[in-house]
Amino acid sequence: MDLLSIVERIGESPTAALLGLITGVVFGIAAQRSRFCLRAATVEFARGHMNDRVAVWLLTFSTAVVWVQGAQLLGLMRSEDARIMAVPSSWSGAIIGGLLFGIGMVLAKGCSGRLLVLAATGNLRSVVSGLIFAVVAQMSLHGILAGWRDKLAAMWITEGGRNMDLLAFFHLPDWAGLAFGIATAALALELSRRNKIGFSRLVFASGVGFSVALGWVLTFGLSQVAFEPVQIVSATFTGPSANTLMFFLERNPILEFDVGLVPGVFLGSFLASSLAGEFKFQGFEGSSPMRRAMIGAALMGFGGMLAGGCAIGNGVTGGSIFAGTAWCALFFMWVGAMATDIVIDQPALRRVAAR
Repeated sequence: MDLLSIVERIGESPTAALLGLITGVVFGIAAQRSRFCLRAATVEFARGHMNDRVAVWLLTFSTAVVWVQGAQLLGLMRSEDARIMAVPSSWSGAIIGGLLFGIGMVLAKGCSGRLLVLAATGNLRSVVSGLIFAVVAQMSLHGILAGWRDKLAAMWITEGGRNMDLLAFFHLPDWAGLAFGIATAALALELSRRNKIGFSRLVFASGVGFSVALGWVLTFGLSQVAFEPVQIVSATFTGPSANTLMFFLERNPILEFDVGLVPGVFLGSFLASSLAGEFKFQGFEGSSPMRRAMIGAALMGFGGMLAGGCAIGNGVTGGSIFAGTAWCALFFMWVGAMATDIVIDQPALRRVAAR
């Protein structure tokens, strides 16, 4: 793709939005067809299983690492230039925000990325939860919750004015990230074999990881030809959801990668579900599930903004370049999600089974 000619034709900001749209469409199609979901994987793991949801999540994560680290070795991107690496990040935000996000995604029955994918398949529960998530994320970024977010994030900041590069911190060679990704992918493929996951689902799960690498490579490429500074980013849904919401509310909105990403995911998932005959309107089955989903979405909105990203932004995108706070946030998302399932959902299931 000749990014320079595109920039000269339509401008830098529209090009960034176009790249976000392309990344989002690939992500939306792959995520819808693979049923990729961190919430489902954590719940499955909390119940003592290593079945298809864990295998799909692990395959997505590992292939993202392989694609991204391979691209870096080929000179197609530089992780040290990525926005998540180039600015100070918060350990306290990753811990507290990760826990809140993990709790929220179990209550809402999906992380922010999964809610967006499901909303495009006709799931009205996800539409409501996604809107609440976006509003609370915006409140946490610039609204009445921003002060609390700043205070919690300031408790423990990364040193040196940058995020921690885990590969550099442990003095590992440049190829170590790729080797880790390949080893993890081998484990994921073995789990997939044991769970008899079909070839097409494996391809689409890998496609989610590929979309993350695509976003990194495209925005890095744009940064090399653009006159103005360009943020090197990829798939994440906390900040982009808030920015997309404001894009449609402001009088003079600005096009950027985020504004293309969210509609792209919706479009990709809608096309995939429609072509597969899986588009179907669904709503809440009572007031209790609705309250639970609304609370979960609010927790994810604040937690994701505090943690510097959602389950995709930290768990796959940030994890693929070995950003220290991203791995920390991912760990505590797993902790929060598993604890919520153990404390709330599993006892409820036992009560139902005992009737």
